[in-house]
Amino acid sequence: MTGALLTLLNATTLAAYTASGLWGDETIYAVAARHARTTPAAFAVRDLHRRLTYPALVEAADRLAASLAGHGVRSAERVAVWLPSRVETAIALLACSRNGYVCCPSLHRDHRVGEVIALVDRMHAAAIIAQPGYGVDADQLDLFARLADRNFLRATYRSGSADAAAAPFGDLAGPAMEVPVSQDANQITYLPFTSGTTGQPKGVLHSDNTLLATARMMVRDWRLERSVLYTLSPLSHNLGLGVLITALSGGGELVVHDLPRGHSLLDRLEETGAGFLFGVPTHAIDLLSEMRARAMSSAWAWYAASAYRAPRRRPPS
Repeated sequence: MTGALLTLLNATTLAAYTASGLWGDETIYAVAARHARTTPAAFAVRDLHRRLTYPALVEAADRLAASLAGHGVRSAERVAVWLPSRVETAIALLACSRNGYVCCPSLHRDHRVGEVIALVDRMHAAAIIAQPGYGVDADQLDLFARLADRNFLRATYRSGSADAAAAPFGDLAGPAMEVPVSQDANQITYLPFTSGTTGQPKGVLHSDNTLLATARMMVRDWRLERSVLYTLSPLSHNLGLGVLITALSGGGELVVHDLPRGHSLLDRLEETGAGFLFGVPTHAIDLLSEMRARAMSSAWAWYAASAYRAPRRRPPS
C-alpha cells in the first residue's frame, strides 16, 4: 500500500510489551541520569584520551541538547553523526534521547563525503556532528562547505582532536535553550542505515524501549551489571552502538576501540580491565593471533575466544 509505514509499533503491541516487562518507562537518557544520581563516581564511557563518569556524561549531553534546541532543532528531527569511535557519539545519543531527537551515527569511516551528503539529504538532518578530515576523501573535500546551502540543516558541529583537554562539547558557541526532558520511552531515538550491499542503504527506526529491551535481558542473563564492556566494533555500526546501550543499561562502562594501528589490544584490555568483549569473528582472529605471537597460555586463548559470546567463566584446566 502506497505510503504505508513498515512498523510493528501500535497500541496493542505497546501495551503487551509493557505489561510483560520487556518495555519500561525510562528513556536511555533517564537510565544514565539515574546512574549519575545513584553511583556518581562510576565511569560510563572511555576512549583513548577521555574517561567520563555518569555525571560528566549526562552534563555533556545536557550541554549539547541545549545547544541543539537553541539552534531550533525540534522533537523528532534528525541529528547526523560522522565520527570515529569517541565519547562524543555516546553524548550525542543521550542528548537526542533527552530532547526527543533521532540520532543517526550510521555514517562510517569508509563513506565518502558525497555519500554522507546523500544520507544527510535523505534523512533531512537538522544538525550534523562531524570530525573534519574523517572519511575516505574528507581530507580533500570540505563536508561543511558542501552542506552550507541546505536550509533544513540548522546546526553544524566540528569535533576537534579527541586528545584535546577541553571537556566534550564544553566550548559550544551560539544560542542555548533548555527544553523539558522527554519522558517518552517509545519515541524514535535511533536511525541506523543498512550496509547498502544489496541496494541503497535502508533506514531502520528504533525507540528507546526497543534498544533497551535487548540490553536489559543481556545484562540480566549474562550478569553484566557494573561490567567494563569493550567494543571492537565502531559506534557507527549497530553492534558497537548496542554495546553502548548495554553498558548504560547495567550501569557499567563502555570502552571504545580507538587504538592507533600497531598498538597492542591485549595491553589495552588489561589496562581498562575489560571483562567482556564484543566483536565479529575477524576481531577474534586478530586477538588470537596476538596471543599466539606472545605465546600466551591456552587458558587465555580460550577466554578471548569465548568472551565474544558468553560471560567470563573459569577456563578449562
